[in-house]
Amino acid sequence: MAVVTLIRVAHSSVLIDFDGSKILTDPWFSERFGYHHGEPYGIALKDLPHLTGVVVSHGHYDHYDMKAFRAYPDKQVPIAVKRGIGKTARENGFTNVIEMDTWETTTLGPIRVTACPGKHGVPEITYVLEACGTAAYFGGDTLLIPELSEIAARWKRIDLALLAINGLRIRPAGNRKVVMDAEDAADLCRILQPRYAVPIHYAFRGGPLMDTLFLKYAGSPSALTQRFQQATASLSPKTCVRVLTPGEPLVISAT
Repeated sequence: MAVVTLIRVAHSSVLIDFDGSKILTDPWFSERFGYHHGEPYGIALKDLPHLTGVVVSHGHYDHYDMKAFRAYPDKQVPIAVKRGIGKTARENGFTNVIEMDTWETTTLGPIRVTACPGKHGVPEITYVLEACGTAAYFGGDTLLIPELSEIAARWKRIDLALLAINGLRIRPAGNRKVVMDAEDAADLCRILQPRYAVPIHYAFRGGPLMDTLFLKYAGSPSALTQRFQQATASLSPKTCVRVLTPGEPLVISAT
């Protein structure tokens, strides 16, 4: 029986293994002022396996860290990105870059990849990845927007949803919310009805200065994951929420 194995790397970087074909999401393998993972890497960059492909939701450094990722040896690995940002990957030596917009599809090895709606501080797409009789939704760090309901109309079954929950707000922009919080992610579970949901994007911190003056989060990492579990149990009781520490695997069997 084919199985899908998920390992959370850190932040929104996740390794999804579709029975031997491996996809990495939103690679971020370095830190700088204002950008701290807040947790260890589940897999170090040097220890990544051979990848079938990479998917990138948007062009922010903490989701599209090509300067660090250029240490990955296979420069022909296919990289799917939001249309308009492929230049960054190409400038760092990657030759097989696929630019996508909402509802466009491509294939990364045996995996069918569909770009889905997203909304953030810059143009963003999210993804549905399909292989081994399994559909996985990767939500990047989108807000909860009405357009996401179309995913449920197009896919009658989502097996796995990877959803940001930190509810990030930008203080200088009028306390503007730019990422889903735990309750938003639970509401998206109500819409998508995934078999499993794994929270992502909740340990990030900007550091003392940035967190005091510029950034605001919806809660601490432990509080956010607890709230997500509780809200999902209420709104989507058939969804199994798994909170994974970096490096901890989740194995899903196709049904």
